[in-house]
Amino acid sequence: MQHDSPAHETLWKLIKDIRFGMLTHRTASGMLHAHPLTTQNRQLDEHAELFFFISKSGELYERLLTDGEVNVSYASPDDDSYVSLSGQARFNEDRAQKEALWSPMAKAWFPGGVTDPDLALLVVRIRHAEYWDVDESKMVQLFKMAKAAITGEPPRDLGEHKELSLS
Repeated sequence: MQHDSPAHETLWKLIKDIRFGMLTHRTASGMLHAHPLTTQNRQLDEHAELFFFISKSGELYERLLTDGEVNVSYASPDDDSYVSLSGQARFNEDRAQKEALWSPMAKAWFPGGVTDPDLALLVVRIRHAEYWDVDESKMVQLFKMAKAAITGEPPRDLGEHKELSLS
């Protein structure tokens, strides 16, 4: 898939204003566990990578060093848009990259700034994405669902659902 495709642009449009993503990873026992993280991106670049600041002293850092397979999900119920991203996590120690992504919000968590020894830059390379986006009003959606309940047929055309491979 070309990274400047309409689907790629739609993916970024759906997640850019959602402040937190839920990053799911495997624990040492194999159980799935999710953490809310603040997406640091200002755009989705040609590498289709998401950036997050996390603590090196936390369990998440240790687990991702061992197993980098992750899922990041975003939900905006008010906009009826939902995104699920699967990919590979790694860490980037590049100071210039940390500085480019730095914000006053990050300073609240890492008072030492970009040189804080506890600061880790988590990078998730998106390999697969799936999204659901409903453009219709709530009233139209309710009408379609009511019609489906009466007719016994599943509701049709409740929005766009698309899967993307970014690897």
